[in-house]
Amino acid sequence: MFRNVSLAAVSAVALVAAATGPAWAQQAQFGTAAEARSMFDRAVAAVRADKTKALASFNTGADGFRDRDLYPFCANASDGVFTAHPTLRGTQIRDLKDAAGNAFGEQILRAGGAEGQVNEVAYSFPRPGSTAPAPKVSYVTRVADQVCAVGYYR
Repeated sequence: MFRNVSLAAVSAVALVAAATGPAWAQQAQFGTAAEARSMFDRAVAAVRADKTKALASFNTGADGFRDRDLYPFCANASDGVFTAHPTLRGTQIRDLKDAAGNAFGEQILRAGGAEGQVNEVAYSFPRPGSTAPAPKVSYVTRVADQVCAVGYYR
């Protein structure tokens, strides 16, 4: 009797795992809006505490600042040059346009005009490891002399 109950329990767990596994894996593959906002808040606090250390952590993904397709990025507010980004560090944010010609780099820079004010900018940008543009929304603010953001893909 115990063997039959155990077999039934194991079978039920396997069935539930098979039914929910692919959906769970799909959700876990990409960061969510809430996870992006949490990383954004941590990134802003890190820049306020020690800008040099924070930007270094953003560039290397250290201290939890790289999670699947989530990462912080920053640019100098004065000249628009990326100070932190997985692939664009040292380039001009103002030059970024999506496939439709939307100058989203300039929009991000403008959205970071006021310190402490958080804005959202929607645009298309390839996921890490891809070249195909995907819909993305970034939380953006100014922190001292930096415009910093964390984006998530819809």
